[in-house]
Amino acid sequence: MTVTLLDFDHDDDLASWYPVDDVVMGGVSRSAFERAAPGVARFHGEVSLENSGGFASVRTTPRDWNTGAATAFLLRVRGDGKTYKFTIRTGDGFDGIQYQQRFTAPADRWCDVRLPVDGFAPTFRGRRVPFAPALDAAKVRALGLMLSDRQAGAFELLVDRIAIER
Repeated sequence: MTVTLLDFDHDDDLASWYPVDDVVMGGVSRSAFERAAPGVARFHGEVSLENSGGFASVRTTPRDWNTGAATAFLLRVRGDGKTYKFTIRTGDGFDGIQYQQRFTAPADRWCDVRLPVDGFAPTFRGRRVPFAPALDAAKVRALGLMLSDRQAGAFELLVDRIAIER
Protein backbone atom coordinates (compact mmCIF):
# COMPACT_ATOMS: atom_id res chain seq x y z
CA MET A 1 0.00 0.00 0.00
CA THR A 2 1.26 3.49 -0.90
CA VAL A 3 0.53 6.51 1.30
CA THR A 4 1.33 10.00 0.01
CA LEU A 5 3.04 12.27 2.54
CA LEU A 6 3.47 15.32 0.29
CA ASP A 7 2.13 16.05 -3.19
CA PHE A 8 2.88 19.80 -3.19
CA ASP A 9 -0.68 20.68 -4.17
CA HIS A 10 -1.10 22.89 -1.09
CA ASP A 11 0.93 25.85 0.15
CA ASP A 12 1.51 24.18 3.53
CA ASP A 13 3.30 21.31 1.73
CA LEU A 14 6.02 23.87 0.90
CA ALA A 15 5.82 26.20 3.89
CA SER A 16 7.49 23.84 6.36
CA TRP A 17 10.71 23.43 4.30
CA TYR A 18 13.76 25.58 5.01
CA PRO A 19 17.40 25.62 3.80
CA VAL A 20 20.37 24.38 5.83
CA ASP A 21 23.40 25.05 3.64
CA ASP A 22 27.13 24.96 4.33
CA VAL A 23 26.94 28.58 5.52
CA VAL A 24 26.39 27.02 8.97
CA MET A 25 30.13 26.15 8.86
CA GLY A 26 31.47 29.09 6.87
CA GLY A 27 30.69 27.95 3.31
CA VAL A 28 28.90 29.96 0.64
CA SER A 29 26.55 27.44 -0.99
CA ARG A 30 22.90 28.41 -1.27
CA SER A 31 19.62 26.66 -1.90
CA ALA A 32 15.87 27.20 -1.94
CA PHE A 33 12.75 25.05 -1.98
CA GLU A 34 9.75 26.54 -3.73
CA ARG A 35 6.86 25.85 -6.08
CA ALA A 36 7.93 25.17 -9.68
CA ALA A 37 4.44 24.48 -11.02
CA PRO A 38 1.12 23.35 -9.55
CA GLY A 39 1.87 20.16 -7.61
CA VAL A 40 5.65 20.34 -8.17
CA ALA A 41 8.34 21.59 -5.78
CA ARG A 42 11.82 22.75 -6.83
CA PHE A 43 15.01 22.25 -4.79
CA HIS A 44 17.64 24.39 -6.48
CA GLY A 45 20.68 26.53 -5.91
CA GLU A 46 24.43 26.38 -6.20
CA VAL A 47 27.01 24.33 -4.32
CA SER A 48 30.40 25.95 -3.79
CA LEU A 49 33.56 24.33 -2.45
CA GLU A 50 34.88 27.72 -1.25
CA ASN A 51 35.69 28.13 2.46
CA SER A 52 35.66 24.34 2.97
CA GLY A 53 31.99 24.19 1.97
CA GLY A 54 30.29 21.78 -0.34
CA PHE A 55 26.66 21.06 0.51
CA ALA A 56 23.20 22.48 0.13
CA SER A 57 20.13 21.04 1.80
CA VAL A 58 16.53 21.67 2.76
CA ARG A 59 14.42 20.01 5.42
CA THR A 60 11.01 20.19 6.99
CA THR A 61 10.24 21.40 10.45
CA PRO A 62 9.64 18.46 12.81
CA ARG A 63 6.20 16.90 12.91
CA ASP A 64 4.49 13.53 13.14
CA TRP A 65 4.55 12.00 9.65
CA ASN A 66 2.61 8.82 10.51
CA THR A 67 5.26 6.65 8.86
CA GLY A 68 5.02 3.66 11.20
CA ALA A 69 5.24 0.33 9.36
CA ALA A 70 6.81 2.01 6.31
CA THR A 71 9.09 -0.31 4.36
CA ALA A 72 10.29 2.30 1.83
CA PHE A 73 10.12 5.97 0.93
CA LEU A 74 8.97 6.71 -2.62
CA LEU A 75 9.92 9.86 -4.50
CA ARG A 76 8.80 11.01 -7.93
CA VAL A 77 11.55 13.33 -9.15
CA ARG A 78 13.12 14.94 -12.19
CA GLY A 79 16.69 16.09 -11.82
CA ASP A 80 19.84 17.11 -13.56
CA GLY A 81 21.82 13.86 -13.49
CA LYS A 82 23.40 14.61 -10.10
CA THR A 83 23.28 12.33 -7.08
CA TYR A 84 21.14 13.61 -4.23
CA LYS A 85 20.40 12.37 -0.73
CA PHE A 86 17.00 11.94 0.85
CA THR A 87 17.40 12.63 4.55
CA ILE A 88 15.39 11.74 7.62
CA ARG A 89 15.66 12.98 11.19
CA THR A 90 14.09 11.22 14.15
CA GLY A 91 14.68 14.01 16.66
CA ASP A 92 13.34 17.54 16.90
CA GLY A 93 16.70 19.27 17.40
CA PHE A 94 18.54 21.24 14.72
CA ASP A 95 21.63 19.04 14.99
CA GLY A 96 21.96 15.31 15.58
CA ILE A 97 21.89 12.03 13.74
CA GLN A 98 20.47 12.19 10.24
CA TYR A 99 19.63 9.11 8.19
CA GLN A 100 20.57 9.39 4.51
CA GLN A 101 20.18 7.46 1.30
CA ARG A 102 21.55 8.46 -2.12
CA PHE A 103 19.65 8.51 -5.39
CA THR A 104 20.43 9.80 -8.86
CA ALA A 105 17.82 11.94 -10.55
CA PRO A 106 18.07 11.62 -14.33
CA ALA A 107 18.10 14.79 -16.38
CA ASP A 108 15.03 15.74 -18.39
CA ARG A 109 12.68 12.90 -17.39
CA TRP A 110 10.54 12.00 -14.42
CA CYS A 111 11.43 8.87 -12.49
CA ASP A 112 10.21 6.98 -9.45
CA VAL A 113 12.80 6.35 -6.75
CA ARG A 114 12.29 3.66 -4.08
CA LEU A 115 14.42 4.01 -0.95
CA PRO A 116 14.04 1.02 1.42
CA VAL A 117 13.93 1.96 5.11
CA ASP A 118 16.70 -0.52 5.88
CA GLY A 119 18.97 1.22 3.34
CA PHE A 120 19.26 4.50 5.28
CA ALA A 121 22.66 5.12 6.85
CA PRO A 122 22.95 7.04 10.14
CA THR A 123 25.26 10.06 9.82
CA PHE A 124 26.34 13.05 11.88
CA ARG A 125 27.63 16.12 10.03
CA GLY A 126 28.29 14.04 6.94
CA ARG A 127 30.12 11.18 8.66
CA ARG A 128 28.70 7.72 9.18
CA VAL A 129 27.85 6.80 12.79
CA PRO A 130 28.77 3.09 13.08
CA PHE A 131 26.98 2.24 16.33
CA ALA A 132 23.80 4.26 15.84
CA PRO A 133 20.52 2.36 15.72
CA ALA A 134 18.92 1.57 12.37
CA LEU A 135 16.21 3.94 11.16
CA ASP A 136 12.91 3.31 12.94
CA ALA A 137 10.23 4.43 10.48
CA ALA A 138 7.77 5.08 13.30
CA LYS A 139 10.06 7.81 14.69
CA VAL A 140 10.42 9.97 11.56
CA ARG A 141 10.15 13.67 12.48
CA ALA A 142 11.71 15.58 9.55
CA LEU A 143 12.31 14.92 5.85
CA GLY A 144 14.97 16.53 3.71
CA LEU A 145 16.94 16.70 0.49
CA MET A 146 20.66 17.31 0.11
CA LEU A 147 23.30 17.76 -2.55
CA SER A 148 26.86 17.13 -1.38
CA ASP A 149 29.82 14.86 -2.28
CA ARG A 150 31.80 17.71 -3.90
CA GLN A 151 29.21 18.22 -6.69
CA ALA A 152 29.93 21.91 -7.19
CA GLY A 153 27.82 24.12 -9.41
CA ALA A 154 24.20 24.88 -10.09
CA PHE A 155 21.61 22.20 -9.42
CA GLU A 156 17.89 21.60 -9.76
CA LEU A 157 15.69 18.79 -8.52
CA LEU A 158 11.95 18.80 -9.17
CA VAL A 159 9.80 16.81 -6.75
CA ASP A 160 6.28 15.74 -7.65
CA ARG A 161 5.55 13.51 -4.66
CA ILE A 162 6.98 11.98 -1.49
CA ALA A 163 5.22 8.85 -0.26
CA ILE A 164 5.77 5.71 1.78
CA GLU A 165 5.22 2.07 1.02
CA ARG A 166 3.67 -0.03 3.77
